[in-house]
Amino acid sequence: MTPLQRIPTAEDLKAAQERIAPYIHRTPVFQSQKFNDRVGSNCIFKGEHLQKTGAFKARGAMNAVLVHKEHAKGNGFVTHSSGNHGAALAWAARNIGEKAHIIMPSNAPKAKIEAVRSYGGIIEFCAPTLAAREQTAKAVEEKEGAFFVHPYDNYDIIAGQATATMELLEAHPDLEYLFVPVGGGGLLSGAALANTYFGTAELIGCEPTNASDAHESFYSGHWVPVTTADTIADGLKTSLGKLNFPIIQSHVDEISLVTEEEITAAWHFVLARLKQFIEPSAATGVAACLKKSARGKTGIILCGGNMDTQNWALR
Repeated sequence: MTPLQRIPTAEDLKAAQERIAPYIHRTPVFQSQKFNDRVGSNCIFKGEHLQKTGAFKARGAMNAVLVHKEHAKGNGFVTHSSGNHGAALAWAARNIGEKAHIIMPSNAPKAKIEAVRSYGGIIEFCAPTLAAREQTAKAVEEKEGAFFVHPYDNYDIIAGQATATMELLEAHPDLEYLFVPVGGGGLLSGAALANTYFGTAELIGCEPTNASDAHESFYSGHWVPVTTADTIADGLKTSLGKLNFPIIQSHVDEISLVTEEEITAAWHFVLARLKQFIEPSAATGVAACLKKSARGKTGIILCGGNMDTQNWALR
């Protein structure tokens, strides 16, 4: 298997889908009459919060690990992650008998730290900045000989993440709108390619107002790094990837911003009405759909469900 050095083709996406199929869940696609009534259109949810490791990240991590397994043999993998990608890479590496070093910011959510440990990830903490993450990952890479897998700025990761949208489009090829959360851009750039090759939906990236670098980059036409990202959607705090940006710029129709209040309201609606436990990052797509009130058949990717349940005591 040859690692991808260019934007994945339709054939690359199909190859990734076939490669990871034995390892991942083909997650449910479902509807909610309550939600349809609320927005006034036919909405289809893709339940990636029910994926292995609790998020879509299992797809990209598994694809990257399988593609790079010969490079990592005996020395394992290394990445930096606030949680979901770290857990996914640890899980994927363990599937092929390799170790994974996960560099995590000191302020990472406790539930996500525990998840990484549960999949056998070897955690090293660093200051909560991108520079500290990258420096620590580089040091581990050099010391251990581990193979570095970027959380989103990697074409094999992008091809893996695209498979979530591929599955949704296989079930509903006639989607007119598609709402996809964006942080680093792995999921959104994968969705953009899948929709370009296999669908015809208007694609809307969904981002917190408090972490709006993708929005700024998209509308200014040049890559803008995130400076401050104080949002409850902790999975979307990262800067948009350099490889992801051109794909998003070419194949995404709009980036929609949602406030903390809108994310919170959407999260509560999903929990109360859809009976689905998602993380706030996944609620951004729901919030953007509620805000836009798209008239037409609509897909929404619920990207993950990893958060600290201890925040809600029953009594």
